[in-house]
Amino acid sequence: MKNYSPWAYIPSLYFLEGLPYVLINVVSAALYTKLGIPNDVFAFWTGFLYLPWTLKMFWSPLVDSHSTKRRWLLGGQFLAAAVFAFTALSLSWDSFFTASLLGFAVGAFVSATCDIATDGYYMLALTPKQQGSFVGIRTIFYRLAMIFGGGTLLMFIGYLETHTSKTVLSWQLGFGLIAIIFLLGATYHAWGLPRPIHDKPALSKQGNIPFLESFKTYFSQKNILYILLFVLLYRLGDALLEKIITPFLIGTPQSGALGISTAQLGFIKGTLGLGAIIAGNLAGGWFLGRYGFKKCIWPFAVILILPNFFYAYMAWAKPEIYTVAALITLEHLGNGLAMMAFSVFIMYISQGPYKTSHYAISTGIMALGMMIPSMLSGKIQTALGYEHFFLLSAFLSLITLAIIPFIFKIKSLEETEKLFRQHNPQLGDAD
Repeated sequence: MKNYSPWAYIPSLYFLEGLPYVLINVVSAALYTKLGIPNDVFAFWTGFLYLPWTLKMFWSPLVDSHSTKRRWLLGGQFLAAAVFAFTALSLSWDSFFTASLLGFAVGAFVSATCDIATDGYYMLALTPKQQGSFVGIRTIFYRLAMIFGGGTLLMFIGYLETHTSKTVLSWQLGFGLIAIIFLLGATYHAWGLPRPIHDKPALSKQGNIPFLESFKTYFSQKNILYILLFVLLYRLGDALLEKIITPFLIGTPQSGALGISTAQLGFIKGTLGLGAIIAGNLAGGWFLGRYGFKKCIWPFAVILILPNFFYAYMAWAKPEIYTVAALITLEHLGNGLAMMAFSVFIMYISQGPYKTSHYAISTGIMALGMMIPSMLSGKIQTALGYEHFFLLSAFLSLITLAIIPFIFKIKSLEETEKLFRQHNPQLGDAD
């Protein structure tokens, strides 16, 4: 492989990896709120869209054992362009809810497969030192995609809503823009991605597909129960909030929501949130590199659950837009910090010959932990109202703190961290 700089492709790869997730699981909530779909209906059905990210562990060995990671991710990016173009067209149909859900479902399977291939490609194309160096950079650009989709795109759509008074057309143009971005990104990667010499189908020693071997080696790890607890429950507070935050912010005041505009929400997330998420990721990488995972996990976990309390306050106090903006900015800053710890944890436990499959298994289990609470969140919110729902979510988010002591029993984390720190003492810095 030629000496390509990771700066030429890691940022764009992880930007495109993050876009479908935020569009399908977060922006869809704004779309359906604006088009009049009730919270309990869209939260339940869009909750099912986590399923591909949950099940991807079962087909990750197929990605490992067929073709190359480079071909898988390129194919997925081109297909994503077609999926979002279809979604844009479907919004003008009478059966737009069913049709767009179908588009999102296909997009979720494509995205989950791309996640497997992209994360595997990252570990094959970069040296261990580069992997440590760019873990912060890839997380920043993944989160930038989340901010772009949940912020800048919403601001663009809100601007169109205001100046055209055509809600459906505004959303069609927004998703059409996403389709173009994927087409351009896939074309660039087809031209510019390096071809790692180790990017080949993985075979077992007997030449068989290593499907069972990848699962066996993952679930036979020491302290696997503690690993599963952390992966499943670390983001419980996030899972409860994800489907409900957007309708709470942009829904009508008569429903108990704050009633801010789509453009205001996009501005807050796409400007203030943008800077906050970058600062959070950079700071998280620096703290992890300086002090190590186990010293950082307690404060990071506390920071992760704080937004649940922010939204409980907002639901009861109905503060001014400036206070809302400040709290959402703090949410993004803290989330950027806290999710760095999760990314590093997954990377540390995904080692060995089946690292691509192990990474996919971990993120699939995490998606299961997100899927079930998010599916139920709409029905719970409808039954309790926003005020009591956010109080309940704040209380349940404390479960995250209860699982942290189990992390200190996983001895392999220390060994892997020492290996990475030998290669690169600053996890958040780039070469």
